[in-house]
Amino acid sequence: MKIKRILKWSAGILLLALVVAVFIAYWMSTNDCDRNTGAPANPMKAIVHCEYGSPDVLTLVDAEKPAPNDNQLLVRVRAASVNPLDLTIRGPWLLRPILGMRKPKDTRLGVDYSGTVEAVGKNVTQFKLGDEVFGGKTGALAEYVCVLADRAVVLKPPNITFEQAASVPVAAITALQGLRDKGKIQPGQKVLINGASGGVGTFTVQIAKSFGTEVTGVCSTRNLDMVRSIGADHVIDYTKEDFTKTDQHYDLIFDLVGNHSFSERRRILNPNGICVMAGIGGAGWHEGILSRLAGELNAYVASRFVSEKFVTYIATLNKADLTILGDLMQAGKVTPVIDRTYKLNETRDALRYLETGHARGKVVITVEQDNKT
Repeated sequence: MKIKRILKWSAGILLLALVVAVFIAYWMSTNDCDRNTGAPANPMKAIVHCEYGSPDVLTLVDAEKPAPNDNQLLVRVRAASVNPLDLTIRGPWLLRPILGMRKPKDTRLGVDYSGTVEAVGKNVTQFKLGDEVFGGKTGALAEYVCVLADRAVVLKPPNITFEQAASVPVAAITALQGLRDKGKIQPGQKVLINGASGGVGTFTVQIAKSFGTEVTGVCSTRNLDMVRSIGADHVIDYTKEDFTKTDQHYDLIFDLVGNHSFSERRRILNPNGICVMAGIGGAGWHEGILSRLAGELNAYVASRFVSEKFVTYIATLNKADLTILGDLMQAGKVTPVIDRTYKLNETRDALRYLETGHARGKVVITVEQDNKT
């Protein structure tokens, strides 16, 4: 009995300590907004969010213009794009241990960018002043970014615009790595893409075609012609037809929506087929997201016991894959699809539109040197 009492009290003390630690972490969490009170010596415009909330929390401010170190480039940003990742400004509680409990740790926003090299570090040999580049860097929604020359930055193909290049990094790498590395895509296969008209979906259709596959795209009525125009061999209007109830079978399903059960999707997979679970539909936190997450987890576990595999992944930005994407665009095999374009001082409106979940392709931000708050 004495041992039981000791264990009970120990568990209580540990639980109390955990609650106190979480409480302290919550109230002590802060960010640069609490410290930056003076005017920057060398200002540039940048988008920041000091608090969690809707796109209304975004502000265009004067921030310190970065200076490159010996291994970096200073890039004047000409265009950027927004992704569902940027909607973490709302601070979903599941992610706050990573993002910051009470306030966001990182106040800057954006990853995708394209622009012109304005300065190079003394150790940089592969880039020069005036080069047009694109890549990924946290804080890309700004007039300037500093990026490591050996990381996720490559030359922009001359046949695409800055706006098109800025739409590429996160979405296209998600498509490429999902198809190639997780889906094990091969020429001649039949591929179905659920969510073919969105930012990742439009790249997935084109990249899958570049591998020599037969592509079926699933989208709404208004997007059928667009999905056909970027290379889909077949299209299915999900408002009129359930793709899991047809007689067709596929070697690979690239699912960006997650609105069907494990058994429904498995039924239309060929033996040893693969379903790449790349998304759960929409953008940001939306109705039904928890049930879809639970469904995808169930599919992942259940597929361990059958020949058809359901896999998931986290895409990573890197120079090698950006180079591949640049080559595909240079060859005309991939052309970014842009739905709407906004100015830097309209970033709130851009995220509001993205959050509706109805964007066709990418939403892009143009960055001009004379943006005002």
